Parts: sequence; C-alpha cells; structure tokens
Amino acid sequence: MQHNKGGSMRTANYTDLRTNLKSYIDSVIDDCDTVVVNRGNGKGVVMISLDEYNSLKETEYIMSSPETMEAIRKGEEDIKNGNCISQNEGESMEDFLKRVACTE
Repeated sequence: MQHNKGGSMRTANYTDLRTNLKSYIDSVIDDCDTVVVNRGNGKGVVMISLDEYNSLKETEYIMSSPETMEAIRKGEEDIKNGNCISQNEGESMEDFLKRVACTE
C-alpha cells in the first residue's frame, strides 16, 4: 500500500491530456503523481495509480468496520502504554512468532 509517496498533483485539460496521455500516465505510475483533469463547470476526474486506488479502497474497507477500528485503537493504546512485544534485532519473523505464541 502506498499513498502518493512524494508525488505531486498535476492538472490538465482534456485537450492537453489527450495530446500528452503517455506522459501523464507515466508520471502517475512512475512518480506517484495525481492528475486532475478539468472539464469545465467545476467538473473533472482524477487519475491515480492502480496501487494508490487499491490502497484507498483498502483504507475505506478497514475504516468502515467498527470492530477493526476498535482493534486498531486498542493496539495503539497498548503500544502507547508499553504493552507490546518487540522483535529482537536479527530475529527472524518465524522465530519472533514462535516466541510470541509462547507468551500468550
């Protein structure tokens, strides 16, 4: 999941977009740019990468679940209060998970 990592917001009108479509698509994919295409009368569309779109949809899904949001809030509170287990430097994920399973 990535959210516009350093990308910029560009604007274009329909004619410019059509003329320079490859350049705009490349900047959206390669540079994480967001492109706003204005069509007049305050109407338009936004171009974002598929990765960015999927990330937004996943965030929307997570935030729509009260149970998931409560678990996140509880986890944040636990971390704030020091109620967490950290992975040791150099410890493999497999070993960490085994160690954590033994402490529960």
